[in-house]
This record gives sequence, C-alpha cells and structure tokens, in this order.
Amino acid sequence: MSQDASKLVLLKQMLENAEASLRSAKQVLVDMGVSVETAKVDRGEFIKKAKELTGGSDPSVIEGIFDGQGMMGPDKRVYPVPANYASKSKLVPGDVLKLTIKDDGTFLYKQIGPVERIHLVGILTNNDGQYQVIVKEKAYKVLLASVTYFHAEFGDRVTIIVPAKGESEWACIENVLPKET
Repeated sequence: MSQDASKLVLLKQMLENAEASLRSAKQVLVDMGVSVETAKVDRGEFIKKAKELTGGSDPSVIEGIFDGQGMMGPDKRVYPVPANYASKSKLVPGDVLKLTIKDDGTFLYKQIGPVERIHLVGILTNNDGQYQVIVKEKAYKVLLASVTYFHAEFGDRVTIIVPAKGESEWACIENVLPKET
C-alpha cells in the first residue's frame, strides 16, 4: 500500500472517530437539557419503541432502536453505533439492536429486528460536509463510512435503503450503480 493510500485510510478512521465523539458530546448536551441542532430532531417515536423493548434482567444488555447514527435506548440515552458497523450491516432507522457491554467496556451490537425496507435510487451529493442522496425532491443523509465503504463519488447513482413506513432523514447505501456509457 502506498504512503498516500495509508494516510487516506488513517484519515478516514480519524474522521469516523471524530463523528462518533461529536455524537457522544451532543448526547451529553441533550442529557443536560441544552438544545443543539441534532437534539431538535423529533425522536419521540424511537423513544416510544425503545421503551417497549426488554433487554432482560442483565444490565449489561440493552435493546434499542437505531436512529440513523446511534441507538436510542429505553432510558432515552443515545448509544454510539460505530459508523462502519452501521454501514456494513446496512442499518436503517427503526431497526432494533441489542447492545452487550462487556466487562472490559467494549460495546458489541447485533441487529435483532430489521424494519420493513424499501429501495430507492438517487444521486450522491454533499451539502455543507454532510453526504446526502437526492431522490426526486427528498434528500436523505448517509454516513461517511457508507460512502467510503462503497468508494462512492459525488454524482454517482446509488441505491439506498429506507424504512418502508414513516419519514426518515437517514438512509443507508446499498450499492453504487454502474456509470452509464
């Protein structure tokens, strides 16, 4: 691997870690009652669904609902989901996850209840640093890890997956479509 390719891989990892840290910091602000832009998203439906879940009697096992970036737990806390796991597992908002917190503090996620999904085709864009896929008049946010995992570029036609029911601001990339010749 060339030195430039190694640096690019390192930079991508650093960006993913920074995104996870920002999500965690914003959650602390939300827990403190401070309003931040991402905290304004109506998560009422996810909270309601998460409260209905039972993780059993083991406090190290928590079930929750994926919200596009993290897992909303029954305690209204958002647990950080690694972007690479969300991308490779093709998680969409509303999926039920089980989080196991190991004795050493490691978080292990498992998808245990996928929601009904639909597939859409759109164009990959970037709006102020946030990757989006435009389908007709609607813009869906997608994770940077998804874009890099599929080696997608601006202007590519991509297939995305979104929940079949309800509105979602997030989608996951399923694949990049071949360029038309």
